[in-house]
Amino acid sequence: MSEAPAAPRTVSAERTGTSLLLTPPQPRSGWLLPARVVAMCAVELQKLRHDRTELYTRAIQPALWLLIFGQTFTRIRAIPTGGIPYIDYLAPGIIAQSAMFIAIFYGIQIIWERDAGILNKLLVTPTPRSALITGKAFAAGVKSLIQAVVVIVIAAILGVSLTWNPLKLLGVGLAVVLASAFFSCLSMSIAGIVLSRDRLMGIGQAITMPLFFGSNALYPLAIMPGWLQVVSRINPLSYQVDALRGLLLGTPAHLGLDFGVLAVAAALGITAASSLLGRLAR
Repeated sequence: MSEAPAAPRTVSAERTGTSLLLTPPQPRSGWLLPARVVAMCAVELQKLRHDRTELYTRAIQPALWLLIFGQTFTRIRAIPTGGIPYIDYLAPGIIAQSAMFIAIFYGIQIIWERDAGILNKLLVTPTPRSALITGKAFAAGVKSLIQAVVVIVIAAILGVSLTWNPLKLLGVGLAVVLASAFFSCLSMSIAGIVLSRDRLMGIGQAITMPLFFGSNALYPLAIMPGWLQVVSRINPLSYQVDALRGLLLGTPAHLGLDFGVLAVAAALGITAASSLLGRLAR
């Protein structure tokens, strides 16, 4: 009796292991792509339910900035702010700062997922790498938005005159999410280059304060030296702060330009981080 022929190996059985990491499976398009982005975002936010300590501890620093730095410089009137109290002028900058500080270290988490073997499992699924990165980026944006709400409440308690117009608050939320998406993608891009948590932590600490002080968060563009004005004009944080001031305080702002720059920066960040994601799995 002749032996039955062996079943042919399927393509999916052949493409396993590192081959899928280097050449991912054909991604599914259509309505599934937004669904996968939302699913990745939801998975990231689930982690926040189990540990809210980060939100509480990160509220301390912006509170100190507003309480000490803001009130002190309001009294001495050392920085021209266009006739508004300095603490009011400072509040949008601190909102942007606190959101950026959450997003800029987001790459550490993706390196941890690499070390735990989670990232490799995600990369061999049909989900496009851009969807993985976009989900993580907007999860960082939602975390930063929660932090922004905390800072807004603190600012209101300290007497900062903020708008409560629902449409303007929606614009504030959009600005925070877009900027945080960019900074989280910047962090994940750096993670794809340095491949180490220690190196990423060092680089993150090295660039956060230059990004903050090289923006218009603490002082207007007009009083900066020329070279710092150039840095501020290419710094996405400056456009976020400009949008937040215009929406929350009603000061003159270039909202179309601000949101355009933030959207382009977020798109470029997602593209860069997606292209470097495979290096973490090798």
